[in-house]
Amino acid sequence: MCSSHHAEKWMLCPQCDLMTQLPELKPGSKASCPRCDTTLESRWDEPRKRPTGYALASLFMLLLANLYPFVSMHVSGLRSEISLWHIPEVMVSEDYSSLATLFILFVQAVPTFCMVALLLLLNNAPLSHGLKRGLARLLFQAKNWGMAEIFLAGVLVSFVKLMAYGDIGTGTSFIPWCLFCLLHLRALQCVDRRWLWQHIAPTPQLPVTPVPGVSGLKQGLRSCRCCTAILAADQFICPRCGTGGHARRRNSLQWTMALLVTSLILYIPANLMPIMVTESLGDKMQSTIMSGVILLWSDGSYPVALIIFIASIMVPSLKMLAIGWLCWDANGGGRHDSEKMHKIYEVVEFVGRWSMIDVFVIAVLSALVRMGQLMSIYPAAGALLFAIVVILTMFAAMTFDPRLIWDRESEKSFKEPSIEGK
Repeated sequence: MCSSHHAEKWMLCPQCDLMTQLPELKPGSKASCPRCDTTLESRWDEPRKRPTGYALASLFMLLLANLYPFVSMHVSGLRSEISLWHIPEVMVSEDYSSLATLFILFVQAVPTFCMVALLLLLNNAPLSHGLKRGLARLLFQAKNWGMAEIFLAGVLVSFVKLMAYGDIGTGTSFIPWCLFCLLHLRALQCVDRRWLWQHIAPTPQLPVTPVPGVSGLKQGLRSCRCCTAILAADQFICPRCGTGGHARRRNSLQWTMALLVTSLILYIPANLMPIMVTESLGDKMQSTIMSGVILLWSDGSYPVALIIFIASIMVPSLKMLAIGWLCWDANGGGRHDSEKMHKIYEVVEFVGRWSMIDVFVIAVLSALVRMGQLMSIYPAAGALLFAIVVILTMFAAMTFDPRLIWDRESEKSFKEPSIEGK
């Protein structure tokens, strides 16, 4: 076996499984996979102080954002004002506790947990080794589910929708929430997974001497999907982080297709059923996703109509099509263009969360527009179905193993990772 110090210099790309020997990185630079261009390691100036400062500042902004009014609306002498915590309260009062739970989890709880976990892990909090491992595992699994910035985009879209009905104003907490979104994203960006795990526990010894430029599968090696440690292919539990895994995700294509088919079945009623009910002067009008886009377009709100159409109709449809295409290619179909399929996978992974923007628009409108018989907006069943579709497609992208795309790729002279400045 190789020493643990020697093991720190090697890494299997989590996206294409190429064995790479990492160079010494200067602060402000990063190493990328020479085959698929995935970032393997980043080196930051002051890797503890920088994310710690961002995390502390983001939590302070989050506190301010929850203490004061968020947005307000004036219509015909009537005023409506909401805080962030008022939004889930309204959804619970309308018997949509499930939507309220999703809002609290994705917009408040997950981003808050990520910042607290970063502070504890980066600053050597007096925690047991097992608790540190558990916190780090949860951090890297949960960070993709934080949707604070998507909610902010939904708020801005809501403003444009409501300008036709009255005067919209921002409250004291609006600017702190904007700053929280920026600081939260920056704090996560400044943390390198490998660096953090090396400070939690030492890198396990390599079972064999690795060969650069060859996939781990062909060398009988696998990468831990959580801490990136290199393990023997038949070793199920990672000794550093305790995460179980295999050389390739078991039944990856079957799970992905099952989730994809389920989301496709639910996507049809989600588009046909109303997602929002508008009550104005005693008249109730139900709106589907497409009818909302058409209404915005007819009112002249072309950019907002385009955003909703892309995020709520085009992106989910193309994402489901792309996931199906990836599964077909990984199962032996297609032209085996690994680079193109990998780019498609990266796009699918990035854009999936943004389809939740329409759900957050409905949440803001439902909480803010509460003016009795004059005008009130309520969520409808289609909103919950659509949120489930988005979540299922996100799970489908997560269960798909991108390394299957590259398994049929012939080995080439990939040895040196590319180094870039940040």
